[in-house]
Amino acid sequence: MKWIFPLCLVALFGSSIARSEDKTLESVIKARKAEFRAKASPEKLAAYGEGIEAVRKARIVETALSKGAKAPDFTLPSATGAKVTLAEELDKGPVVLTWYRGGWCPYCNIQLAAYQEILPQIEELGAQLIAISPEVPDQSLTTREKNELRFTVLSDQNLKVSGQYGLVFELPPEVEKLYAEFFDIKEYNGEDAASNQLPLAATYVIDAKGKIAWSFLDADYTKRAEPRDIIEALDELE
Repeated sequence: MKWIFPLCLVALFGSSIARSEDKTLESVIKARKAEFRAKASPEKLAAYGEGIEAVRKARIVETALSKGAKAPDFTLPSATGAKVTLAEELDKGPVVLTWYRGGWCPYCNIQLAAYQEILPQIEELGAQLIAISPEVPDQSLTTREKNELRFTVLSDQNLKVSGQYGLVFELPPEVEKLYAEFFDIKEYNGEDAASNQLPLAATYVIDAKGKIAWSFLDADYTKRAEPRDIIEALDELE
């Protein structure tokens, strides 16, 4: 699978990474993690590690909706303010539904850029790509424009739909405090948003009948569904 970063990510991660034509999403994320570990304090690394372990212990991955389940219908506003209903989109064909934490998350921006590059393949297979985050529409629009995204980006304020899919988890106090040091989550998610709740970075392939045909769930926020796996899942739909 070949894909290229938009300019914002080239600047962030370096041209040597961006120019490589055969990088998997996992390998680029690993490079970003290595860069972070080289600069972060042991205390910060320990806190983030404990945060991942807390999600594992909460068994969110085991209880969230996964392959074989019926995808709950919903209506959410897009980055441009339009109302998007899952059932209406499924009338057009399968949907790749992916969650990201927010435009403040570097791993999310890497993921979104990678998915933008496979958008033509997704569409060739008769499907469409929809991304969801807890960001308010204005922030979702910023994320969409920053990453030059040409797929639908939806705003799930207060994580109502994320909760229906069982994807919501709570940040440990140490991680919430670390995040607050470099950004205000309420600025992204709205004043009424909980500052300690986020969704898993889950990805689903939903068939035209509304059944989850393939799912990716991981307690580790740096793990994301590989583009080639999404295409393979779509290709296997009946």
